[in-house]
Amino acid sequence: MQVLNLIRWKNLSLIILVQILIKYALFPVFYVDTALNNWQFILLVLATLCLASAGNIINDIYDIETDTINKPNQIIIGKYISEKTAYTLFITLNITGVLIGFYLSHAVGKSGFFALFVIISVLLYLYATYIKSTCLAGNIVISALVALSLVIVGLFDLIPVMTFENQDSQRAVLKLVLAYAGMAFILNFIREIIKDIEDIDGDYASGMRTLPIVIGRNRTSKIAFILSFIPLGILVYYVIMFVYNIPLEVGYFTILIIGPLLYISIELFSAKTKKDHRKISNALKLVMLTGVLSLLLYL
Repeated sequence: MQVLNLIRWKNLSLIILVQILIKYALFPVFYVDTALNNWQFILLVLATLCLASAGNIINDIYDIETDTINKPNQIIIGKYISEKTAYTLFITLNITGVLIGFYLSHAVGKSGFFALFVIISVLLYLYATYIKSTCLAGNIVISALVALSLVIVGLFDLIPVMTFENQDSQRAVLKLVLAYAGMAFILNFIREIIKDIEDIDGDYASGMRTLPIVIGRNRTSKIAFILSFIPLGILVYYVIMFVYNIPLEVGYFTILIIGPLLYISIELFSAKTKKDHRKISNALKLVMLTGVLSLLLYL
């Protein structure tokens, strides 16, 4: 069980869910041609999970000092799992993910796609060892990698079989995947900033230079408040312009996504304590889940 907690199984479950919904809920509705068979798709999901798990492990290894202050009750490495075992898991998962990526890239006839897995692996290591402590850079990198977990399904499943005859439909669906990925980036970026506010004490003690440390907790909270209107505005525009005459979609987006985002914006305006920001962070995670589940509306 501690290994599952170490690799953040709840976050990984969300990755699995969104990739499955893109493959089996979104693509079939638009009758697009796909490159991956079921077995190859499972391998793509597995490669993503291996690299994400490795990233979580190396992050925990380098965050032991910080977590001792921020999350003393959630420490796993050194308490339940030795640092040596954690490093072994990190290396094993990394190698497995990259090798699967190498196989899949050649299987779909796009050997250059292999570079993606190497880049992801390197970025996750650099994030844990250096980038995370740099103001905003760590937030941007990790949010981009979250978005990439969606985009990679489109890259491997749509682009290898794109032809002159089907390019319009393939590109249209790929743009839709990119739109979801863009929203995932924005929501995760806001959540990362809020998590930095939560962890300011431990991060400061570790010599990190996160946004709350550089400009202060209250100013950072106000920036997150302003940023929260970006996804809110995009979704309101989408509902008004594209699905205003579809009651089910209007109700879903209004009640389960727009409403919670509005609540988050209101809470961010007055948030002061670590408990307030933790509540907002959890609410954002819920919004990300309902956003992923909105893919079911295409069925």
